[in-house]
Amino acid sequence: MATTITKAATSDNSKPHANSKSAAIVVLLRRPDGASLDELIQANGRQKHTARAARTGLKQKGHKIERAKADGVSCYSTTSDASR
Repeated sequence: MATTITKAATSDNSKPHANSKSAAIVVLLRRPDGASLDELIQANGRQKHTARAARTGLKQKGHKIERAKADGVSCYSTTSDASR
């Protein structure tokens, strides 16, 4: 007889672990001026495509990411926790 393993109903996958790279990105995005793509890359040692993918992953988990331009540079910010 096969045993089925399922995720616990109480797990919360919308919040990153405290010391993860995703958590570091959330901290940067919550700053009053947000963070540019270059700042996200420098803070986590990621490449551009990986930093963009991390930002997309946060959106998929329910974070509202906003973009604004300052001096021709896009800055991204969030003021909310994941809504899921």
